[in-house]
Amino acid sequence: MDRHLSEYYRLPADWKCGLSYEKSGARPGFFKFGEESICYGVCGAGHLASTASGHLYDAIADVRTDSGIVHLPFDPAEIIDNLRNEHYTKFGNSDGNTVVGSAPVKKAYYSIRKFLPVMIRRHFQKIYFSGWKDLPFPKWPVDFTVDILHERFLHLAMEAQGINRVPFIWFWPDGAPNCLVMTHDVETSAGRDFSPQLMDLDDAFGIKSSFQVVPEERYHVPDTFALEVRARGFEFNIHDLNHDGTLYRDRAQFLRRAAKINEYAHKYCSSGFRAGSMYRNQDWFDAYEFSYDMSVPNVAHLEPQRGGCCTVMPYFIGKILEFPLTVSQDYSLFHILKDYSMDLWIKQIHLIRKRNGLMSFITHPDYLIEQRARKLYETLLAYLREYTDRERIWVALPGEVDRWWKNRQEMKLVRENGSWKIEGPDQARARVAYANLENGHIVYSLDSNHQGIHE
Repeated sequence: MDRHLSEYYRLPADWKCGLSYEKSGARPGFFKFGEESICYGVCGAGHLASTASGHLYDAIADVRTDSGIVHLPFDPAEIIDNLRNEHYTKFGNSDGNTVVGSAPVKKAYYSIRKFLPVMIRRHFQKIYFSGWKDLPFPKWPVDFTVDILHERFLHLAMEAQGINRVPFIWFWPDGAPNCLVMTHDVETSAGRDFSPQLMDLDDAFGIKSSFQVVPEERYHVPDTFALEVRARGFEFNIHDLNHDGTLYRDRAQFLRRAAKINEYAHKYCSSGFRAGSMYRNQDWFDAYEFSYDMSVPNVAHLEPQRGGCCTVMPYFIGKILEFPLTVSQDYSLFHILKDYSMDLWIKQIHLIRKRNGLMSFITHPDYLIEQRARKLYETLLAYLREYTDRERIWVALPGEVDRWWKNRQEMKLVRENGSWKIEGPDQARARVAYANLENGHIVYSLDSNHQGIHE
């Protein structure tokens, strides 16, 4: 767990968290670790449930502290990995799958999808998404389980060692409290042709974005399009191979497709990737040659593949940096929830703001052509411009966040003349922060007379 806490917080190299656990032969299942934290994995205490619903055993009662060491009834690193990599969806019945969501039905649907009128497709989607409000886990509309667990593990370690303040390298550059990223997935030729106007809109509010483009079958991608996107200061990334919904269906087929996807990444000099319809299998990401991926939702109640990584922070899957989608897609808002208001987006933004997390958006040029949707997007941009300026939130391209987060992993906290300093790449933009124990809670603060930024 030392590695996970260090990766998340970038703690001093000589700081030991002192978390210990005993291996258990128990079968994995669902349990709680505090009121807000549903976990999945092997736990040597209590009764583990096969689903995330109903009464769950709270393993926090089994924590013991002895001589500065915290003894847990489970492996905390395993629990974090099971959430981030959505292993709980593969081994546990956590997402309320029905016959409609079964693999054979999905296979049949995608085999005929391109022949179905839009209204028929949306009828099938309505059936599939019925009951999404009843899903108990991850927590809607934003799930912070992984972030809460990191705080809780750090809290336990600090209490066990009798300390109330630990330095770490702040999450974002220049002391920014959060980061905001805007991305656009181009689904059709109509969306491709509208993209220049969408860049005009983004530019009007000073928000640069990345465009993810389907390289095969759906529409032609002229080289001039990639050049125009980049010449205007936007990013150009790869969106699946052909967006047919079957990228991860079969391992052998996936490897063949991944090889072609990597070829397109090299052709277009693209560093980022997102799978079509947010389909994903993190255990297969090692086949990609991208620097970062953007295919994993924080909570996926309104996505074709249920689940969610339960964090609002970037995290590593091997060498690939994952940017979780933390704010609902425009498609979900318009066509599943039938909502053309800002209410859900604002609620999610404010929740993420309190947790100092990444505010990541997906909007589609294809769905913003229609006047009502475009007007709402303009309202969103105006709101984000004012909000990020007022709150000093870092508005960045995905590639900039990728470079920062990887540079942060190379930075070190060094003690010098009684104070802490940061050494490493991009150190000038890094800030020393502190995790403080106050009234039984972790509170973050910045060094050099910065005010507290997380409560």
